[in-house]
Amino acid sequence: MKRSYRRAILPGIVALGLGLALTACGGDSEGSEGGGASGSVSVDGSSTVFPMSDAAYELLAEENPDIKVTVGESGTGGGFEKFCADQIDISDASRPIDEEDEVPVCKEAGVEYTELQVATDALTVVVHPDLDVDCLTVEQLVELWAPGSKITNWNQLDPSFPDEEITLFGPGTDSGTYDYMASEIVDPDADEPATRDDYESSEDDNVLVQGVAGTDGGTGYFGYTYYEENADTLKALAIDSGNGCVEPSAETAQAGEYTPLARPLFIYVKNAAYNDNEAVKEYVDFYIENLAVIAEVGKFIPLSDELYSETQANLEGISG
Repeated sequence: MKRSYRRAILPGIVALGLGLALTACGGDSEGSEGGGASGSVSVDGSSTVFPMSDAAYELLAEENPDIKVTVGESGTGGGFEKFCADQIDISDASRPIDEEDEVPVCKEAGVEYTELQVATDALTVVVHPDLDVDCLTVEQLVELWAPGSKITNWNQLDPSFPDEEITLFGPGTDSGTYDYMASEIVDPDADEPATRDDYESSEDDNVLVQGVAGTDGGTGYFGYTYYEENADTLKALAIDSGNGCVEPSAETAQAGEYTPLARPLFIYVKNAAYNDNEAVKEYVDFYIENLAVIAEVGKFIPLSDELYSETQANLEGISG
């Protein structure tokens, strides 16, 4: 599926140039020299990570057009389901793989993998641009999205908020973004974390963008990239976790100020595919070696030096 983010990302790729990407990020992998491999790579999973994985392919294609990468977006849960069924090489994820439900499935299928953090995201709560609300406390966010919530008007959250009906938009239950909201924000102690279910859901973040932007009183949440791409039609809410209202941004997420909505983003690589398929190895090596540029072009928050070193070390460990 062609996504609206491409209109912004691809000109950025052209402007930066592949030579800048390689110079900026370095790396000495044989695969990243280009032209030495051909074949196909299958990627699926998080719609949040989708722009990074697709941008990595677009950049790699400038160097080696013989590698064909298919990048899907069935949601983090959907990606892990395919990954553990040995149907794809790489799973994009906006949360870690679930130790109780997903890890045993992979183990039973004999699928060994390596987790690579590729960026940091700022889960962004957005509203219709004309709504006279600028900040929510974490408590208000929980009250709004908790299972069984009866909040249907903005002034129920705060009497100073406008008398405006709330229309909710959010990711489906297969989404890692949904999982993060349910398990890390709404109720971290729940045995089966969930949010309220009376909202318009979609695995396509662009559908959520259009829903909020086109609905008076509308609100929803998704990754920072999709807000950045649509900042002219949406308003991002600041979040107050106890130290005042903090707006989502790369700076506040990296500084640890945008809590608790900053989160890590991952790709999971099948070890056998990396070691046996030259196309997979070249794509993954290129992805990680050029991670800072890919994150910048995709409008994601790049890793700190320490986290990037951890990702490099994990990559080196795939082949033993």
